[in-house]
Amino acid sequence: MESQTEREDKFDVDADFEFPSLTSLVPADGAAVETDTELVSEYFDTTGHDLLRRGITLRRRTGDSDNGWHAKVPAEKARTEIRLPLGHGDPQVVPDELADVLRGAVMGKQLSAVATLTTRRKIRTVTDASGAVVAEFADDAVSVVLIGGATGPQWREVEVELGPAGSESFLKKASKVLRASGATPSAHPSKLNRALSVVREEPAHDGLRLLVDYLDEQAQAIVAGDVYLRRGLDPIHSTRVAIRRYRSTLRVFGSVFEDEPAAALEAELSWYASLLGEVRDRQVQRARFAAALRDLPSELVLGPVASRIENDLLAEQIRHREAAMAELDGERYRELLTTVAAWSRGLPIDGEVSERLLIKLARKAGKKAVDRTEKAVRGTDDEQLHRARKASKRARYAAELVAPVVDKKVSKSNIKRYKQIQEVLGEHQDAVIAAEILRTLGARAGTTSGENGFTFGLLFERERRAAELARDEASKLEF
Repeated sequence: MESQTEREDKFDVDADFEFPSLTSLVPADGAAVETDTELVSEYFDTTGHDLLRRGITLRRRTGDSDNGWHAKVPAEKARTEIRLPLGHGDPQVVPDELADVLRGAVMGKQLSAVATLTTRRKIRTVTDASGAVVAEFADDAVSVVLIGGATGPQWREVEVELGPAGSESFLKKASKVLRASGATPSAHPSKLNRALSVVREEPAHDGLRLLVDYLDEQAQAIVAGDVYLRRGLDPIHSTRVAIRRYRSTLRVFGSVFEDEPAAALEAELSWYASLLGEVRDRQVQRARFAAALRDLPSELVLGPVASRIENDLLAEQIRHREAAMAELDGERYRELLTTVAAWSRGLPIDGEVSERLLIKLARKAGKKAVDRTEKAVRGTDDEQLHRARKASKRARYAAELVAPVVDKKVSKSNIKRYKQIQEVLGEHQDAVIAAEILRTLGARAGTTSGENGFTFGLLFERERRAAELARDEASKLEF
């Protein structure tokens, strides 16, 4: 099973759209070459379209080129395409390798064919002077056959996919050229979405739309993280961030949700975050201690300090990852994903949600973060600083949620301020935790033959000093 990252922009065009010249986009001594192909893609999903709801598509493609099984999974602005060759199995049965990595995304439900799309594609490949692909422009005429043989919609669209030599700036230039000729950014995230005529029911209130969009974005990242975990990859940091954003929304804007469902979901998200956190903490500390050891003069590194730290923390990391992986097929985790999916279909809202109310609650979260930080930096309690840091995270995420309806400069300033507090206090918390770990490891080394605690003591004092410096820096922050 192979994978590749794909970054593309999609555009809706009319049937008589006149494709513009790409001359202005071709690099010096580069070229633009045209080819034609026809592709037949049979898409698979659950009957409730659980993959599609999470921005994931699964297809079996045949035709002139690009044959195989392809699963496309969101990866921030891009998508990761997981690929398998066609093989010789039943074409109506998803290969076990793909079905396994998508098991969490479909919550154990059956995958079956939902539509077949035939695409007549004209490709314009732009290359640079070395022959490296900058981008491919796909001009697609699409027709659809739904399950049961019914004819679906037909349309034309244009995709611009970056190649190895491409860049975000090229995508922006390409967008300008296409839009000047009448193309518009696609209203559909995928061909399958358009083929099934998926139209999201818009929330009744603008404030509710902000909540729905923000929480859906986090849910999509959580499910994508599930897929990557099952592939043996490391999406733990991005998954935890998505969980934090979701939990923060439940806390800051808690008054707009029904109490019991929100409290229950927050508790389960906290449980899952703690499983992943045990792994992430070891990753962070391993990297932190390795960097600290590199900074020490070699004559001050007495005994097998690096191997002691690496072996102990790596063993713990592996053990905690195995524990987390075991939970992925458990009933509790499946219920969590089922609840998140249910919230995406309809939030349990208690009353009307307005933009004004959300802005008010976000400001309240910001004030709480500043108040807690000001109080914490005047004292000596590490736990108060930690609470201030968590409040700053919640304030930052709340500011992100309301950003579309707040003055752009004010929004950027608020997010930047809360992020700065979060990072400074985060360094303090990391140093406090690191010092405690080093104290434990040093005590263990001090009673082990062939080892001693000298270097651990140096590292311990380094972390104590780092915590003091972070506290001092926090006291100088402008609120």
